[in-house]
Amino acid sequence: MERLDKIISNRAGISRKDAKLAISSGKVSVNGKIIRNSDLKIGENDEIFFGSNKISEKAHLYIVLNKPKGYISATEDTQQKTVLELVPPELFRNGMFPAGRLDKNTTGLMIITDDGDFAHRILSPRKHVPKKYAVTLDIPVTDEMREGFEKGIMLSDGICKTAKLIKTGDFTCDVTISEGRYHQIKRMFGCFKAEVVELHRLSMGGFSLPEDLLPGECRELTEEELKSVESRVSD
Repeated sequence: MERLDKIISNRAGISRKDAKLAISSGKVSVNGKIIRNSDLKIGENDEIFFGSNKISEKAHLYIVLNKPKGYISATEDTQQKTVLELVPPELFRNGMFPAGRLDKNTTGLMIITDDGDFAHRILSPRKHVPKKYAVTLDIPVTDEMREGFEKGIMLSDGICKTAKLIKTGDFTCDVTISEGRYHQIKRMFGCFKAEVVELHRLSMGGFSLPEDLLPGECRELTEEELKSVESRVSD
């Protein structure tokens, strides 16, 4: 059980003072009734609305985002747009962060959550959770690249783990890695004098970016999808 004002503050991303004001002003309902008591204890099965937005009482939220270009993987920035700005109010809560980074102009699958333990599990190199990307190069994909990725590319910070490269076109391929080094895929292709023109994350673990999720859109992961993110299965 948790106080109503604390839930509104955490889930809606506002101060406790503003949460209490919203409640006393009649902007919050619980199970269909306007509640003006900030001290009210809320259970897991209670349905809360802040205005027209439903507030989740789940311990943690896990959001899948189809990241578009132009957004940075950060919680806040005074100069650039962040991925958190794409999370709608009904899914937002304090403490959310992107679980893993995608460059500003890299697109595709991103998980946003407020669960630090979960993020550590899927990002830890020791867990070997595979991440699959669609890659477009400025030069043709070669067998030399594929063979090099299979052996492990030597970078300035050490040799990479074995990576899987599947050619999908003259200038395109799918690459699956199980690490998350800084600009890893771009640096790996740089060893072959190739520049990555487009980079799009397709999957993490056994979970693929939903086809019906448009760029900039996000939704909550289902329990089954959440489990598949942590699996080591990737096509």
